[in-house]
Amino acid sequence: MYITSREKAIIELIIKTSGKHTALSIASSLNVSARTIQRDLKAVEKIVSEFELKLTRNLNQGLAIEGKNEQIFRLIQHLTSSEPIDQPPQEKKLRLLIAILEEDLYKTQVLASYLGISTATLSAYLDELGEWLSVFQVQPTRKRGVGVELHGSEANKRRALAHFFLQYFHEELIEKLFLLEKRKLGEERVLHYFEPDYLFQVNSIVQTVFSGAPARFADSGYLEVVLHVCISLQRTQKQLFVDQNDTLPEKEVIVEYGLMQQITSKLERKFNCIFSEGDVLYLARILKGTKLSGAEAFPYDSLVLAQMIKNVIKSVSEQLHVDLTKDFSLFQGLLAHMEPSIFRIKQNMESYNPLKEEIMRKYPVLFMAVKNSLVEEFTDIDQFSDDEIAFIVLHFGSALVMQEENLSIKALVICPTGIGTSKMLKSRLKKEAAEIDVIEIKSMKEISEGVDLKDYDLILSTVRLPFINAEYILVNPLLSDENILTIKSYLQNNIESLTKGKEYQPGDGFKQAEQKNLSLSAMLEEVRDIQESIESLIHNFRFYRMDGGESQEQILRKMLVNAEGDNLLTNAEDVLQSLREREQKGGLGIPETNMALFHARSKNVRELIFQIAHLPEPCMVKGMDGRDVILKNLLLMLAPFDLSSREQEILSLISTNIIETEEAILIFSSANEDMIYKKLESILTEYLQSHFKINQ
Repeated sequence: MYITSREKAIIELIIKTSGKHTALSIASSLNVSARTIQRDLKAVEKIVSEFELKLTRNLNQGLAIEGKNEQIFRLIQHLTSSEPIDQPPQEKKLRLLIAILEEDLYKTQVLASYLGISTATLSAYLDELGEWLSVFQVQPTRKRGVGVELHGSEANKRRALAHFFLQYFHEELIEKLFLLEKRKLGEERVLHYFEPDYLFQVNSIVQTVFSGAPARFADSGYLEVVLHVCISLQRTQKQLFVDQNDTLPEKEVIVEYGLMQQITSKLERKFNCIFSEGDVLYLARILKGTKLSGAEAFPYDSLVLAQMIKNVIKSVSEQLHVDLTKDFSLFQGLLAHMEPSIFRIKQNMESYNPLKEEIMRKYPVLFMAVKNSLVEEFTDIDQFSDDEIAFIVLHFGSALVMQEENLSIKALVICPTGIGTSKMLKSRLKKEAAEIDVIEIKSMKEISEGVDLKDYDLILSTVRLPFINAEYILVNPLLSDENILTIKSYLQNNIESLTKGKEYQPGDGFKQAEQKNLSLSAMLEEVRDIQESIESLIHNFRFYRMDGGESQEQILRKMLVNAEGDNLLTNAEDVLQSLREREQKGGLGIPETNMALFHARSKNVRELIFQIAHLPEPCMVKGMDGRDVILKNLLLMLAPFDLSSREQEILSLISTNIIETEEAILIFSSANEDMIYKKLESILTEYLQSHFKINQ
């Protein structure tokens, strides 16, 4: 039984002053945060339960250990005789990883002595660590008479170390950063690695740079960036640099590269060090994979991704029998999340979700539905990790009215007698398939006497059942791994029938409540906002048939000059430059069409603009998927830099409708002005009808 000196001190304090000490008073006595004590109390609870004792709280939150006196005496004896182990195995593995990362070669005996463990334990730790590191293409090797070495590129070593911290010391890191900001941290190194001043300055500089950037982070994303920057700073101080060949080309991460240059330049001045080009590109890549731009930053970008997300929402809706397709905040949130998420997956950058286990436990059916939809829609991605899926589940969870799932999946287990091995099967089923809430056991005799099998979502049997007309799964009484896969596959493939008529409700109730709480003036403002946005798009629509011999840029310039003449924008040349910059960030050609959507937000644009130019001579442009697209129809969408949520919603609606169906693609690429105008009108009319129907 592992027990740390702090856990020992907590137990002793509670025993001495039963019911008097709270988590806060213990934190004050031991000079640590209340959060640390709350976390340690979980371990204390397990320790005392080993002695058939219970940790309780009274009305005033005073802590006590309750149970028989002889058991409390046994616990005190154990505390007196035991040596506290202040470092649990995971912390020793961290020290092991840091040691072999810092030194090129480490003799096995020296390493075991340094960690205070036997060579046999060291060997076991290296095996476990090696398996974990293999995901990052990093591997520790042991050579008799030589020692332990860590093989892998510098970029992968940094990624592995950062993710070890995030996976196993997530809460500690948040706590340490908080204490650092308050200047209450006096230890030499934070978690055996980070120099406190380095971590403090990196945290401060990252906060400063991003306070002025059009981006926000989830807590985990922010923490990940701070860790990677600090690890890079400490590695460069040791003259260990990332090879530029291990990173993406700069054009793929233009915005991120600029932000990371600001951060590294400030650190170079502060610590008199130098970051290589490879280091900055590496950090830009990390940033692109962790950044969660504000949802409002994606009003009509990523057209193809937007359509795929719409399809995912539709698929999940169908599986759960609840319509989420008109929930714009869900769509917008997913669009903001999915771009960096897909980048991470495609770059083999592992993500860590500290809430994964809780999400999978609370929403197992929703988790399966989301997983199904992602696999079905994103066919070019090998696999979404459970961590990534859990992030996406949270978006859907917030769009549904639920504290926990009220979807009960009921299983029937049939065996010859209804006793014995069936109980073992039930126990294993509960452990391996959290999706199943109710498990009933029936004997073959009970089944033959008449049980309504329609009451059950899943039927399992340990023997063949020739006499029933229902689908069932034949399983081993001990439930083999193959059986578990079969059961999970069945659940995954039958979500729609399993959830039919059950209790999943869309979050419209909350939205209506919010609408009712709006003041009259706020509601009138929203109505005006919608009216002005729609009027702008209808009045400013233009269709051009261009003359031959003009380049794509000349056509864009002509459209912008005309818009400036109509007083829709100022400084056409500056807006053209914004469009050029947007095109450099990624292709604008819509895959599998002859269209490209040129779009930008600019302080020089006065009103919402949507216009189309038909080119008599096709030209080649880069597509949104990186492949070339033959351009015949140039779509121009412009917006003021500051957009209201309704303006964003309407622009997103138009851009995603362009490719929503084959019919829409044909209309927008038809060069038929009347058809296109009528389609635009119908999109906006449907939006108005839907909006006022929801809020009436």
